[in-house]
Amino acid sequence: MYSNRPSTIQIAMKSILILFVLFSPLAVSGQSSIDLFTLAGSYGFPAAYQEPLNGKATESGMLSNLKVPLKISDKTIWYNDFTYTLHSINNDLNPEPADMLTSMNLHAFIFQTGIAQKINDRDGFHLLLVPRYTTDFEGYSRRNWQMGAIGLYEHRVHERLLMRFGAMYNGELFGPLLVPLVYLDWQLHDRWHITGLMPISLKVSYKINERLSGGYSHFGFITTYAINQPGFDTDYVERNSIDETLFVRWKMLGNLHIETRFGYSLSRVYAQYDQNEKMDLRLSIIGFGDNRTQKNVNFNSGAITSLRLVYNLPLDSRAEE
Repeated sequence: MYSNRPSTIQIAMKSILILFVLFSPLAVSGQSSIDLFTLAGSYGFPAAYQEPLNGKATESGMLSNLKVPLKISDKTIWYNDFTYTLHSINNDLNPEPADMLTSMNLHAFIFQTGIAQKINDRDGFHLLLVPRYTTDFEGYSRRNWQMGAIGLYEHRVHERLLMRFGAMYNGELFGPLLVPLVYLDWQLHDRWHITGLMPISLKVSYKINERLSGGYSHFGFITTYAINQPGFDTDYVERNSIDETLFVRWKMLGNLHIETRFGYSLSRVYAQYDQNEKMDLRLSIIGFGDNRTQKNVNFNSGAITSLRLVYNLPLDSRAEE
């Protein structure tokens, strides 16, 4: 005998969606839409190691992201963003060199939390603390923890253009990292839309029809991971890559989307350093006082692809996705 009563899971999902609908427009201060939840898998096609190694490395990974903004008052919200990433490197080296890292599984847990404050209809600011926990899950040390912060001033230039200006700081294992930031949410046309937090990310989208969009995506980020694996537990790995891809996003059901990406990973590096090897300051991609000696060997840039499941919430009539 069948019951028409909703299940516990259905009730929970409806409650979560109601919270998102109530809180998300406040959190993003006038953005046209927001990717509330993302689950992604990625694959980097085999690429040759540089000399003296003779073999190929294969990169794979995953990402999950959840945004939870909470209303404090009509002008103030408490913003929370949870991100988990995995980057895994496998290879066909036989045997693997004993004196350097080649295979690795690098995990990062990144939490952004803080205040988004409206000053008036056009202006506001965002102040966020950004603690990170990065690890290979081979052990634990205080080096696995990093602390960072983001500060942004917000200004709505006109109805179709929202901008933010500021900087990100993070206490990386190589030393302080400071990145000037410019955020764009620009609806150029009913079909063309540009969003991004430059120089980290940029997305140019073209709306083909009500269910299909496509375009170009840029993503570049630096992350350092404390290594706890026996034999390498005084080292860290700096991951650095610039991913340039084309994407297609299909609206499946409601606000649920499937997105595929294909492109190329430039300047891809998984560099191993001793924990005492540091620099004075890194300003975006420019290092000051960087005299470090890398202990392992890089593999080449190469083709990449990914598949994403995205819950995207439109926030006003200009939203394209």
